[in-house]
Amino acid sequence: MMTEAPTLSQQSYRMASLAAPAQILPEQAERWLTQIFSARAAQGGVVRRAVAWVDREIGRARFIHEVGARNYHLICTGKQFIVVCHNGPVQVLF
Repeated sequence: MMTEAPTLSQQSYRMASLAAPAQILPEQAERWLTQIFSARAAQGGVVRRAVAWVDREIGRARFIHEVGARNYHLICTGKQFIVVCHNGPVQVLF
């Protein structure tokens, strides 16, 4: 029996449902985002970060927003976020 996959909005809601981390200063968040998305891997490649690290450093909702603002793809698997840093099609093969 096949079940329907959750829509992107359902997935985003679930992923963003954790409380934002306490006391992240805006300048720290901007510095973190600049570091992540200016890395060589982010130039058409893949960036991987631990979910707990994202939660602690910037907050899950902000991270999801920033990935979406760049039109990148975000995958959450296990305890890892994987950002595919291009806006072309992505196919999960198995």
